Amino acid sequence: MPFTVRATDAEELEQGADPAQVAVENALRKARAARRPGVREAIIGCDTIVVLDGVIYGKPADASAARRTLQALGGRTHEVISGVALLLAGKEDRQAAPERTAVARTAVTFRALDEELLESNLATEEWRGRSGGYAIQGAGSKLALAVDGEEENVVGLPLGTLRALYPELFGER
Repeated sequence: MPFTVRATDAEELEQGADPAQVAVENALRKARAARRPGVREAIIGCDTIVVLDGVIYGKPADASAARRTLQALGGRTHEVISGVALLLAGKEDRQAAPERTAVARTAVTFRALDEELLESNLATEEWRGRSGGYAIQGAGSKLALAVDGEEENVVGLPLGTLRALYPELFGER
């Protein structure tokens, strides 16, 4: 299926009382910012956050913040939550695009992190731009013991959630 990735400068929420709502609101902000006036297209926005004990661990600002985040997650189970937003083109360009939203949740259990494992992960700099400071599809795979739920949610776009939200995209009804 042909698609275009359109980066936006949408301002993202970093905290909120309900982490799932934070992820959904950020996904909506991204989708709305990607909308092009007069263009009829479906737009998918996604935002993924890491949550432990109700605290959202966003994208670390620097290596020290990444270290603190990974230390907090070490030896514990956290939740990866993605908000997915879909904007569908209206029947006429003047119509507002109908919005659909969904939430994906996946539990990730980290092994206890010793200094060597922590340092080797930080040295990869995969923490940059990644919620929770890790990339499970890369060096972060050494940190995880178990993934319970939709694995694509942890890696990127949660396709099962997207399929439920937008079955037409997959040729379903």
